[in-house]
Amino acid sequence: MPLLLLDLDNTLVDRDAAFRAAVADFLAQHGLPAHDLTWVMDMDAGGYTPRHEVAAALTNRYGDNTVPTTAIRALLDNGAADRVVLAHPAREALGQARADGWTCVIVSNGRTTQQEVKIRKTGLDQLVQGWVISEDVGHKKPEPEIFQAAADAVSLPLPGAWVIGDSPHADIAGANTLGLRSVWVTDGRAWTQDSYQPTHVAADVAAAIKHAIRASG
Repeated sequence: MPLLLLDLDNTLVDRDAAFRAAVADFLAQHGLPAHDLTWVMDMDAGGYTPRHEVAAALTNRYGDNTVPTTAIRALLDNGAADRVVLAHPAREALGQARADGWTCVIVSNGRTTQQEVKIRKTGLDQLVQGWVISEDVGHKKPEPEIFQAAADAVSLPLPGAWVIGDSPHADIAGANTLGLRSVWVTDGRAWTQDSYQPTHVAADVAAAIKHAIRASG
């Protein structure tokens, strides 16, 4: 049974769009400058900046009795999770993968509670056979151990799996180290790494999943 390992944030779901909407609401609610949206998004770096660093930066900028720390915590804990959606083409592609006999497992860096809210809220828990989250397994992508944990979670061998994700470093480099085939979800970006390459590039996750199915058919 072929194995498909899928990133969550900015691959299966548009985490940045959800977080951007949450930040815009946060700024408006607290009477803060709307143009600070760009600063927050840049600092957040697609969720790759450690949460405590983002919290400290927001507190330093707004915490002088302007914004309660509970509001900052709520933004970081629930802002994106409350707003993420699973696009219909992604939902259909996952359904097709399962119908064709693929085992789909989400492999995500992040905190377990937050990531599982996204998985369950979007209905991904009904579309994949499992997931592993870095906080649970004690390893982050691109470390090989988290990919192995994903294969172990569904009792399948890791060799031969496909990895799909948006991060060159976390997803594609991780796949490359393990000798796995990969699809990079570009979201309009150009590939800039010289030391490794994805097996294939796709505009979105639906196209990425369809490619893996075709290439393994």
